[in-house]
Amino acid sequence: MKNYLVCLLAMLGLNTACGQKNFEDADVQVFSELIEDSCVIVLDVRTPSEFAEGHIANAVNIDQGQSDFIEKTRAALPTDKRIAIYCRSGRRSANAAGRLAAEGYRCVNLKGGIIAWKEAGKAVTPPEK
Repeated sequence: MKNYLVCLLAMLGLNTACGQKNFEDADVQVFSELIEDSCVIVLDVRTPSEFAEGHIANAVNIDQGQSDFIEKTRAALPTDKRIAIYCRSGRRSANAAGRLAAEGYRCVNLKGGIIAWKEAGKAVTPPEK
């Protein structure tokens, strides 16, 4: 019984350690304030067609679904700047934030993505024609 309990506690501890995030999440208000800082880079990790439908002003678009996402990011974005990341709903950007944080970037993910951004009445660029 004692061995079973020790094993269970070890598994729970390992699971907790593996589940820790290496980036921050921010709601729309905090994210909005963050991106007003000129030292922060806004990164949209949606597809180019989604980006063309409207995006947060001054955002850089690098599709996190592409196999060369990390390489493109390294080439385009310095590691000494904070990266404010978003996607449509927050799921892909959370994935991207974790991957980029593992590469040394300081990342903040927009909870709820551009959907939450628009619902809060925040501006996006008009769709490209």
